[in-house]
Amino acid sequence: MIYSLRGKLIHKEPMLAVVECGGVGYACRTTCSTASQLDAVGKEVSLYTYLYVREDNIELFGFYTTQELNCFKMLITVSGVGPKAALAILSDIDSQRFALTVASGDSKVFTKTKGVGPKLAQRIVLELKDKIAKEATSKELADGFKVPETVSGDNVSEAMSALMVLGYTQAEAAGAVSKIDGSLDSGEIIKRALKIIGSQMK
Repeated sequence: MIYSLRGKLIHKEPMLAVVECGGVGYACRTTCSTASQLDAVGKEVSLYTYLYVREDNIELFGFYTTQELNCFKMLITVSGVGPKAALAILSDIDSQRFALTVASGDSKVFTKTKGVGPKLAQRIVLELKDKIAKEATSKELADGFKVPETVSGDNVSEAMSALMVLGYTQAEAAGAVSKIDGSLDSGEIIKRALKIIGSQMK
């Protein structure tokens, strides 16, 4: 598995970036969000990657952040969502909003993406929300971790789930969220939690 690429950007389109590493140009399918964040052609760039392999197709997908990569990997586990559909969804919705949409169960947001109907949108929310809940329970049992009593409320629960969709552990999410006013809306809680987690990683 190719985890990441670092090299010179030699070509860029709205949903494609070609990165040259060791004289080889790697074509990475990507989102509009990632493409817009890349430097100009000729500059050095770094992408987190996912190698998609099927009998008749091998493609490399690249993302500016691990959060976006994580959302992509979760999306393609949903029945009916292929890599192209996943890229389209993440081009319309950034990873933070995607996580919040899944956590809140607001499937209508996904129908704004071309090719995603109401049934598929509902399936995305149902399957991923369920998956996050199972992973959270397994992690909690394995670690003997308990969510602090100060971490409660619907907005906080949505924010916790969204942070876990983004790839953070339940302990990391709860630790950050417990320092934030639970009366704030879930979007604001997520933004502040990401800042707290980011500052702890420096």
